[in-house]
This record gives sequence, C-alpha cells and structure tokens, in this order.
Amino acid sequence: MAEETKDIQVPEKFQKLVSEIEKMPIVELAELVKVLENKFGVSAAAPVAVAAAAAAPEEEKTSFNVELKEVGAQKIEVIKVVRDVTAKGLKESKDLVDAAAAGTAQLVKEGVKKEEADEIVKKFTAAGAKAEVK
Repeated sequence: MAEETKDIQVPEKFQKLVSEIEKMPIVELAELVKVLENKFGVSAAAPVAVAAAAAAPEEEKTSFNVELKEVGAQKIEVIKVVRDVTAKGLKESKDLVDAAAAGTAQLVKEGVKKEEADEIVKKFTAAGAKAEVK
C-alpha cells in the first residue's frame, strides 16, 4: 500500500501534515478520522452517499391530498364546499368542518390530480377558509 501512496502528488502546503499522518499507527488514524467527522459534522463516506442520492432521479408527484386548515367566519359556506367536493352527507361534512375549526387540519380529498386539488383549494378560499395541497 505504501507504494500506491508514493504515486500521489501531495501539494506542498499539505506535505508536512501528510507526513505526520503517515507516521501515525492505524488505531490513532482511525481515532483521528472519528474526531474530524465529529468536529466538522461530516462523514468520510459522505461523498459516496451524496453521489448515489444525486444520481437517483426524484419521481414527480402525481397524486395530491387537500387538507382543510382553517374554517374562517363563513362556516356554512365551508360545509357546502365539503359536501360538494366529497359527496358526504350534511352531518359528516359538518363534523369535518367542526374538527378543522377546533384546530385540527382535516383531510378533505386524497389521491387527486394537481389541477383538481388546486380547484378545491380555490373553492375553500372563496368560502373564506384556508386549505392546502399536500
């Protein structure tokens, strides 16, 4: 292994440091690597992991969910939008809106296309509510 390292050109500014590291026993060298990883918050294996993650293309999301975040002042209008969008009955729609009014975001519609999700959000906004596409 020492023969392989002789072929590598070490820049002059690092020669002293590299020669000190070459004199270290393997156990101390492993300890030094751990200290440097902890000190700088990096990993000696990070470049490989980053390269692998960058090489994998991210899939484009095609299915979206709509959550009702806040009801606003026009609760009845929001209930009408929930009924229209979900085809739920009056009681189920009211219960969903009441839960959202209590501060818990409610899933209104799931697994829809981006365009449909945006339209649903627009309906809630027109009714004075706040909804979000996820």
